[in-house]
Amino acid sequence: MFRRIWTIFKRDLKVNAKDAISLYILIIPILFAILINVFSPGINDTTINLALLTGDNESKIEYFEKFSKVELFNTEDEIKERVEKRDAIIGIIPEKETDYLLIQGNEPQEIVDYAKLLKSFYELNINIKDSNSTLIEFNRTVPPLKKTLVNISILFISILGGMLIALNIVEEKVDHTLSAINVTPTSRVTFLLGKSIMGIILSVFGSVALIGITGFGGINILQLLLVVLITSLLSILVGFIQGLINTDIIGAAGSIKLLFLPLIAGVLAIEMLGDKWQKYFYWNPFYWAYKGNDLILSQIGTWRQILTYSIFILGLCAIVYVLLAPRIRKGLE
Repeated sequence: MFRRIWTIFKRDLKVNAKDAISLYILIIPILFAILINVFSPGINDTTINLALLTGDNESKIEYFEKFSKVELFNTEDEIKERVEKRDAIIGIIPEKETDYLLIQGNEPQEIVDYAKLLKSFYELNINIKDSNSTLIEFNRTVPPLKKTLVNISILFISILGGMLIALNIVEEKVDHTLSAINVTPTSRVTFLLGKSIMGIILSVFGSVALIGITGFGGINILQLLLVVLITSLLSILVGFIQGLINTDIIGAAGSIKLLFLPLIAGVLAIEMLGDKWQKYFYWNPFYWAYKGNDLILSQIGTWRQILTYSIFILGLCAIVYVLLAPRIRKGLE
C-alpha cells in the first residue's frame, strides 16, 4: 500500500515540476512571505503622514520624524498637490513666525488632532522624557496587520493545496489514466491518499516557510501544524470533487476559488463584526481556523483552546465529507 502511495506521489511530483501553473502554486507561499515583509508596517511604524518643506527648520523636521512619517517637498504647491491625493496626509507650512495646517477636509479627525498636538508640543519644546505617565504593556511585539496577513495567507495556502490536487486529477483524466485504477491492485483509498500528499505538503511546508520568512519562528509550531492539517482536509475534499467533475485545468482552478468566499467571510466576521453576530459564522471551518491561527501567531493560545477549535474544524470537515463522499466514489468509477 505504502509503495503504491509513494508511486502516485512521485508521478504527481514529476507532473507538477513540468507544469507552469503547478510550479506557480508551489512558490506562492514564498511570494506571500516576501510581499508581507515588504508592505506590512512594523510594530513601531506610524500611520500619521505629514508633508513639510525641505528648507524648513531642521530641528522641527527631526522632531516630527520621531512621531510621524514625514515627506519633504520643495514648494508649497508640491505640498498642496500631495495633500489633494487620495490618502490622508497633512501639510505643515511655515507662515511668518508660525505654521498653518493644510488639509483636504476629509481626513479622520483624530489625525488632524494628532497633527495639532504634535505642532503644539514642538512649540512648547515637550519631549517624551517630560511625560510623567507610567507605561504598562502586555509585551506583545507582533504587528497586528502583519499577523492578520500571515493568518489569511496560511488559510489561502491550504486552499491552494486543494487546487493542486484538482489539477493533478484533471491531468490524470486528460491522460486517460484515472479509470485505470479500477483494473489495478491500487484501491481507491490508496489512490486518494497518494493524490492527497502534494496538497498536504504544500499546506504544511508552505505555511512553515511563510511563518519562518515573516519572522514568526517563535510560535508553537505543533499547534500551527495541527490547525493547518485539519483545515487542509476541507480543501482536499473540495479539490477531489472539482478535479473529478471538471475536464480542464482552468475550470478546476476556477471552481476551487469558491472556497475564498467562506475564507473571507470568516475573517471579516472576526475582524469587523460584534460578538452578537459571531454565532452566524460557526458553520464556517475557516472561521475557527482563523481564530486558532490568531492565538498561535500571538503566542497566547493554550492547547485546550487550539484543540477545541480543531475539533470544531474536524467536525465541519466530517459533515462535508459525508455530503461529498458519494460524488467522489461515483467520479472514480
